Amino acid sequence: MKVRLVLRCSVLAAVLAPVLAGCGIRATEVPTDFGAAPSRAHCSMAGTDVTTQSSRGLAVQVFLRCASSLVGVDRSVRVPEGAADSARRVLLAQGLLTELAERPSGAELEAGYSTDVPSGLKAGGPQGRDPEDTLRLSSPPGSLSSYALAQIVCTFSDSEAGEGDGSVILGGPSGAVRRYECTEDVRARPGELRPPSSEAAAG
Repeated sequence: MKVRLVLRCSVLAAVLAPVLAGCGIRATEVPTDFGAAPSRAHCSMAGTDVTTQSSRGLAVQVFLRCASSLVGVDRSVRVPEGAADSARRVLLAQGLLTELAERPSGAELEAGYSTDVPSGLKAGGPQGRDPEDTLRLSSPPGSLSSYALAQIVCTFSDSEAGEGDGSVILGGPSGAVRRYECTEDVRARPGELRPPSSEAAAG
């Protein structure tokens, strides 16, 4: 009986082997771990009508996390007309922080977007001998996660809150301030690379 069963199994294996090979499947006697299922995040959305955005405020871009990189997403920020340049910069920075900390919309979540910027973060202007374009945060930049700092630096430097050269001068509630840069490498690998920084000369 056992011999007959073994023969039947051998014949069945011989019949199925070409079929499996034809499908590109190789037979194996050990379990195979093919890893995690591929991510469904595609980091792509239909563009928002800038005209509609402008009617609600100043059209801006904020950088959100999507998979392991940063991607710009359209937003709008209200900045009062007639504000002095220094006040306008701080108001814009605060609006950008609020947008960064806000939970992404349903469509953005479906597209794979998220944010690491904590809520309640505040922006202020320069202190003492800080350069006039300095923005001070209510938490020291060094205390923020690599993703959160990259989101803030890239968003600020891409807006009127930045220096216009891909950099922004940031500090915490007290202490020295530094000039941070948003580079292509930082946008591509914000979880591995913190934005490069250098000392900002006192004003």
